[in-house]
Amino acid sequence: MKDPRLTTLATTLVRYSTKIKENDHVLIRGHANAKPLLLEIIKQVQIAKAHPHVLLMDDEINRQVLMGVDDAYYDMAAKWRENQFSDIDASIVVYSEDNDSEMSDVPSENRILAAKRLKKSSQIIIKKRWVLLNYPSHGLAQKARMSYEKFFNYLIDVCNVDYEKMNEAFKPLKELMEKTDKVRIVGPGTDLSFSIKGIHAVPCAGNYNVPDGEIFTAPVKTSVNGKITYNTASPYQGIVFNNVSLTFENGKIIDCSADKDVSALEKIFNTDDGARYVGEFAIGVNPMILHPMGDILFDEKIAGSLHFTPGQCYEGEADNGNQSAIHWDLVLIQRPEYGGGEIYFDDRLIRKDGLFVVPELLSLNPENLMKTK
Repeated sequence: MKDPRLTTLATTLVRYSTKIKENDHVLIRGHANAKPLLLEIIKQVQIAKAHPHVLLMDDEINRQVLMGVDDAYYDMAAKWRENQFSDIDASIVVYSEDNDSEMSDVPSENRILAAKRLKKSSQIIIKKRWVLLNYPSHGLAQKARMSYEKFFNYLIDVCNVDYEKMNEAFKPLKELMEKTDKVRIVGPGTDLSFSIKGIHAVPCAGNYNVPDGEIFTAPVKTSVNGKITYNTASPYQGIVFNNVSLTFENGKIIDCSADKDVSALEKIFNTDDGARYVGEFAIGVNPMILHPMGDILFDEKIAGSLHFTPGQCYEGEADNGNQSAIHWDLVLIQRPEYGGGEIYFDDRLIRKDGLFVVPELLSLNPENLMKTK
């Protein structure tokens, strides 16, 4: 029996997130595991009198391709992708990975080459209407330490939160961030200061990622000084890093550490010049996501969290000029059970231990976002 929540979710992705209209050409990419949702998305695109174009993804096949890539391969692959992405009006991506370590034995130089050579096509797609999400897989359920049935229900319910209500609640924070110069973040192993003056703040309430629930901007590129220690495990390029700590001087990462694989960490930050500068600062608020599960689409939205992202900025949205082939969302949770912490805007405390403390932002706290009308 078809789960009616999948129809609701597909409708949100097509009508709200990507605003598909008649005669649009919509690229739908997804793992075969996600077929029930992919079918609903295709139906909703057709109901909108638009044209669905479908590409199925397979991580084992992609891994084998990546084991042998070179510049000659990417001369053709990049051209194909750039032409394809230029011709579509919107993109919907549905991941359903069973093994996020599938690429762990792909040589790092091959992964870096892929990031560099496919960067242009990625920039084409993010300038259009797009949204991406994860569909429940057994691998994700295992990471979340849940049975598949429990995780399926959890994920679908999280994806169907009231994003219109969240979007309204973001408005005062967007206004405050765009008036702010100096930001200071304090917590265990963390004392970091930077400026966000003159850079737009962008609320995300179901427009680009599902599940959603963050607002992002970027630091002035050379303004970051101090140290940040992240308390959320982060898989990147097939390796899971724990307790990543970064030290900044005039915007640049001058030292980095983690529980292990420090040499791999250094390689990531040596990808290019921009990899040692930060392209995003964001605050997470989703009231239904409280604990990390090792999947960034969830972890970066955790209520009471923030992420501070080395690499590429969002050009044209929250643009600080940083260019890089990487964009690595590293997450710090500041709720009491994770060690607590504070965020200050221009020396004014705006969030303590994961809860907003100024009157105009109280509507973003979990108990208020969860309230029904």
